[in-house]
Amino acid sequence: MSRDLLLLLEPGFTDPAYPGERFICPHGAPIEGLLASDPARTARLDIKRVPFPRPRPDVIAALDEAHQGLPALVLGDEYPVPDDAQTLGDKRFVTDSKRILALLAERHGFPKVH
Repeated sequence: MSRDLLLLLEPGFTDPAYPGERFICPHGAPIEGLLASDPARTARLDIKRVPFPRPRPDVIAALDEAHQGLPALVLGDEYPVPDDAQTLGDKRFVTDSKRILALLAERHGFPKVH
């Protein structure tokens, strides 16, 4: 059985185009907030935080070179796959941050967004 894999950019990443600046991903920040609100539930899925620069080897390994945008939730086979998941070969995944938040609630028991 494979578990869900959540891929996020490392908080506080740097971008060579903006020397000396540090950033967070605006799409990943709400997901990071949800994860921080219930740390015990994070054990129910695999989470990888990856550096900003491309290529992103962990993302390429999970999906492919053309799908390196983050956040991404690569769906395992522990739970039914939602109909709106994207398909890449035999992999199913979701990249919309609002949908990822909803799936973390549905599949892993995190609180829902109100």
